[in-house]
Amino acid sequence: MRAVVQRVNGARVEVAGETVGEIVGEGLCALVGVTHDDTPEKAAQLARKLWSVRILQGEKSCSDNGAPLLVISQFTLYGDARKGRRPTWNAAAPGPVAEPLVDEMVAQLRALGARVETGRFGADMKVSLTNDGPFTVLLEV
Repeated sequence: MRAVVQRVNGARVEVAGETVGEIVGEGLCALVGVTHDDTPEKAAQLARKLWSVRILQGEKSCSDNGAPLLVISQFTLYGDARKGRRPTWNAAAPGPVAEPLVDEMVAQLRALGARVETGRFGADMKVSLTNDGPFTVLLEV
């Protein structure tokens, strides 16, 4: 699993004009991709990393100050555009594999005490955020 994580000062995701997930103030927005060999254990490991990574202001983590997270599934994180002009998605897990793992990661975050908002798996989502810093990192487990 991999996640592109942005430190934000507010973020939201809309589907068909409806806000389905939103965080206000300092927090993290995580775009999460799943590949074929990912497991529930990797989902739990990524959840722990997201909860404890110290990239908020003052080198704090979400666990330090209770900052919320917006988690959005993003199969395109496993796109490969090294050859030609059109990316391939062969490394991205199909929906029936990926959706339960993203759900497991969110459940693990919530079990750790995180406030988590989400997008809607497989939907045409519009994500807006204020990148704070800007600060963006790639996490991979």
